[in-house]
Amino acid sequence: MVKTSLDLAKLIADAASDKKARDIVLMNMDGLTPATDYFVVCSAGSTTQVRAIADSIEDKLQEDEGIEFMHKEGYREGEWVLMDYGDCVAHIFLQDSREYYSLETLWGDAELTAYEG
Repeated sequence: MVKTSLDLAKLIADAASDKKARDIVLMNMDGLTPATDYFVVCSAGSTTQVRAIADSIEDKLQEDEGIEFMHKEGYREGEWVLMDYGDCVAHIFLQDSREYYSLETLWGDAELTAYEG
């Protein structure tokens, strides 16, 4: 059961890991933006895998917890999918796109926790 935004972030990371997402990082955004508490950032090797990870997150949260995303962007293109769950936002990147946008650097003040599932 999801009780905190950290629990939600871990559930998203678990679902991403189920589809072999790489370099999963939880970014604590508390105090940095009023929009969300956590970013979950991960990488994939292909647009097909990006979509599979997004599908896994959507399915796991909906089926296990009854939680639906508020907003989703980028699914059709599959280079960067953003899934907004309110307290937590998932960012699923192709590796090149992740390096280009470099959220970990852009939000350099965020506390980073590597996911170890």
